Amino acid sequence: MTRTMSSDPNPSVRRRTVLGGLVGVGAAVAGCGDDDPPESPAPTSSPSAMESSPTPSDPSATPDMETGQEVVTGLAVPWGLAFLPDGDALVSERGSGRILRVSLSGSEPEEVHRVPDVAPDGEGGLLGLAVSPDYADDEYVYAYFTSDNDNRVVRFRLGEDSQSVFVGIAKANHHNGGRIAFGPDGMLYVATGDAGNTDRSQSPDNPNGKILRLTPEGDPAPGNPNEDSPVYSLGHRNIQGLAWDADERLYASEFGQNDVDEVNLIEPGANYGWPHVEGEGDTDGGRFTNPLATWPTTEASPSGIAIAGETLYMAALRGQRLWTMPVNGDGTLGEPEAIFEGEYGRLRTVEVAPDGALWLATSNTDGRGEVRDGDDRIIRFPAA
Repeated sequence: MTRTMSSDPNPSVRRRTVLGGLVGVGAAVAGCGDDDPPESPAPTSSPSAMESSPTPSDPSATPDMETGQEVVTGLAVPWGLAFLPDGDALVSERGSGRILRVSLSGSEPEEVHRVPDVAPDGEGGLLGLAVSPDYADDEYVYAYFTSDNDNRVVRFRLGEDSQSVFVGIAKANHHNGGRIAFGPDGMLYVATGDAGNTDRSQSPDNPNGKILRLTPEGDPAPGNPNEDSPVYSLGHRNIQGLAWDADERLYASEFGQNDVDEVNLIEPGANYGWPHVEGEGDTDGGRFTNPLATWPTTEASPSGIAIAGETLYMAALRGQRLWTMPVNGDGTLGEPEAIFEGEYGRLRTVEVAPDGALWLATSNTDGRGEVRDGDDRIIRFPAA
């Protein structure tokens, strides 16, 4: 596992080793993979979404899930979704490497950046996005993507060259992880997959099958379980969802293998059991931490999650539905309820906008979905 900082858009020749090396082993898994994406279409905005303006809202407000409004259609495998301070959204397309700026002003989506060296094989490509919490000052956008050699995190100002933040995360056709997000502490959290090699998840010296916690520059963040390591939690199979509640507790969604998918409450240094445990099981005398909630893989295959008010929302790919769960005061989750079952197809990403609206991105053009007219799309549910 390596971390570098460079203005070179391809800095692999200057890596310095921090932890274990790279081994890419692909493994096909039912219900969670994607095939190669199609060529990028010309996305268009949807006028119905412009009826609501992005005004700040009470952080305890909840989205009105009865009034979905299409924001944009014609996307090619949208994956990452992050918001600029003015309320505009940045959307990544997995295969094209494009980042589009989407506004509620009525203007058409605009390509504002294209990440070079993206290798979109299998589930890889341009994945998660995050906007610097100091964007007003530094204008940095962060991206997680699959290159020819690895998965990596870079940062850039829109339209400018990339700087490598963290490189050396093993890649494969499957289980690349890919969600990144800044936490309430201002640190960058990076969700990785096991890249088809289950031994990596239990190795503390390997970045795969982990949640990493980094400074914005890519160093191990202060307060990590091991101050010299970026690893925040381990024993994960393939995480694609990260979200914090009002009490700053971190939740993560995770793909299971054959039996169950999970949502976990993440504690620093905790081990979530993969590959020894899938779902709830023997904690090995307290060594492993059980999930808060599980589902059969046919009903979930979870990707993005978001928390609005006191509800956690989880996008399901194979399950083709949005799961909602009450977040209890003690950090546990209430009874899950499914909405939109089959209505929009495969759901990849869900995020809360600065105005409290919930944005939901589909993933039907990924080679595994049934493409509907207008796919792929983003639907906005305004704050109530």
